[in-house]
Amino acid sequence: MAHVIQVGAGSGGMVVLDLICRDPRLTALTLIEPDVYKPHNIDRHYFPSDRVGRLKAELARDWLRQFRPDLSITLLTNDLTDPAIQATVEEAVAAADLGVCAVDNEPAKYHWDAMMRRHRKPWTLGEVLSGGIGGFVHRFVPDGPCYGCVASFLKRSVETERPVTPDYSQPGGPVHEVTIPASKASIQAIASLHAVATLQMLRGGEEGKGDGVTSVLLTLERVADVFDEAFRTYRFRIPRLENCLICQPPPVPPSSEDLDAQLAQALARLGDA
Repeated sequence: MAHVIQVGAGSGGMVVLDLICRDPRLTALTLIEPDVYKPHNIDRHYFPSDRVGRLKAELARDWLRQFRPDLSITLLTNDLTDPAIQATVEEAVAAADLGVCAVDNEPAKYHWDAMMRRHRKPWTLGEVLSGGIGGFVHRFVPDGPCYGCVASFLKRSVETERPVTPDYSQPGGPVHEVTIPASKASIQAIASLHAVATLQMLRGGEEGKGDGVTSVLLTLERVADVFDEAFRTYRFRIPRLENCLICQPPPVPPSSEDLDAQLAQALARLGDA
């Protein structure tokens, strides 16, 4: 019996949910997802067009209930960082056995990481690279590197198209953005790998440790100056950074005896001056 807490039920998050919730060992799920299903989601999601306008969390619950009517599902439809639900989220994290992060918002990832470390819970994260040329799957354990350590070690995004140069002659003019959406196939490939990693951690034991691998990069396309080959995997064992300001424990404050000794030494030096 296991309780998983997941943030995100988008095109990738739903794939993870669909796959891990088919495992009978998962008996309880807490899902955090505030977004509404919109027309532009249809091409990459499980849900049909007549569900547009409904909350993704509710649609995810209905989907899972089709094959897991026994699964206990709790929905939180606020933003993860919303102060109004922090106490509720903290309680859910404390009660969970494993966390799953399926969002592409950096502040949310750091917030999630902080909660997982505070409650000493393992968790997984999947990231699809721009254009769907590949993606990362990360595994975090309580005494391992934090998201900040991993993010600083890995290059998680690549430039596959140069952005349009801003028109500085029109400071108030429109800003052109270059976005390269990933296909549903590439999203599902990375999300499926994310689900496999999550199920391994859920099993625990030697299998769940994954040979100490922190991150896996799977390339899906050959991209000049980026990936030499398609369908190649890279495995990373990333240590905690010695100077990480996020996950390294704060220095132990000196005891009162040490402070008294330091003060005596300082006064002696002043007397000799």
